[in-house]
Amino acid sequence: MINQQRLNEEFVRLTSINSPPLKESAIARYLTERLQRFGAEVRFDNAAGATDGEVGNLVATLPGTGKRTDPLLFSVHMDTVEPGGQVEPVLRDGVFYSAGDTVLGADDKAGIAELFEALEVVSEQKISHGPIEIVITVAEEIGLVGAKHFDYSMVSAKRGYALDTEGVDLMVLRAPGANHLQIDIEGLASHAGMAPEQGVSAIETAALAISKMRLGRIDHETTANIGQIEGGVARNIVPQHLSLVGEARSHDSQKLLEQTDHMLACFEEAAEQMSRTINGNLVRPEITANVTSDFPSMSVPEDASVVKLARTAAAAVGHDLNVRLGGGGSDANIFNANGIEMIILATGMTKVHTHDESVAVADMVHVAELLVEIIRQA
Repeated sequence: MINQQRLNEEFVRLTSINSPPLKESAIARYLTERLQRFGAEVRFDNAAGATDGEVGNLVATLPGTGKRTDPLLFSVHMDTVEPGGQVEPVLRDGVFYSAGDTVLGADDKAGIAELFEALEVVSEQKISHGPIEIVITVAEEIGLVGAKHFDYSMVSAKRGYALDTEGVDLMVLRAPGANHLQIDIEGLASHAGMAPEQGVSAIETAALAISKMRLGRIDHETTANIGQIEGGVARNIVPQHLSLVGEARSHDSQKLLEQTDHMLACFEEAAEQMSRTINGNLVRPEITANVTSDFPSMSVPEDASVVKLARTAAAAVGHDLNVRLGGGGSDANIFNANGIEMIILATGMTKVHTHDESVAVADMVHVAELLVEIIRQA
């Protein structure tokens, strides 16, 4: 049913087009032409203006053929992480790798190639189907930016699938929400050799806070991390300023709030502990915290129609779909928050965001088969 050679060629074409976040105009032109060949109406929203990118999110609509059913939505993203540039995909023993010092771009171009091959088969075999809507977002890799700025009035589907996670024969029904923490600490500078007691170290304050903080895997639903620290100007100056970036994630909104509050409290407690009297004045490190919601959690029940459809389709083609708990955010988090019940399907990609990223051709064929059957049964 699946034309493996055609699928391979499509994947090579897609990965060979450079598409870093907010610079996706080249890949958008190719995607437009490709989707129009399927008879799809292709439009773009106004996300480019809101994100200062080259192009907005792509929306393609395929009318139903012989079936009067509710529309089905497929979501993929057109951007890839750096280092990108001129990707040279190579095929070794049935597996695609990058030939150079770049990522392969299987995240998410494996998903796009699989979807396109499924549409080829549906067209060739004249498979009756209901309306299909496809959203290809921009700037997913830098914080789900395209999905956050998507014009949801451009689609009517209330159910769908995001093709964007590692592995094969896996679906993600639950993924955590995340809070982004930006912390600035202002201490007091002084000469580290001549008058260290006249200073209050912002770096020491941060170290004290972090030493008391619950980080890593907190429980089966919650994680936290401090990811970036910048501060200090010279080795012989007590550092006055430090900036720090961290995050908290949880599948449970109350746990997310509690972990975020705990991290903030650690900074305040460290500031209190670092307070001292200098020249008759009480000096306390100043903590400025900015907490923003990076993305909301998603939770789709096992008896949801999209889950049942995926399981039924998988059984029809001899696949056994397993459920995996998500640890990261994806466009599906944002789609669910906007009233579209969407689960995430694995695309076969592995070791994403590294030079060792790869995807097996057999796995892409496997996924494309499942997508054909989902479209057939929707």
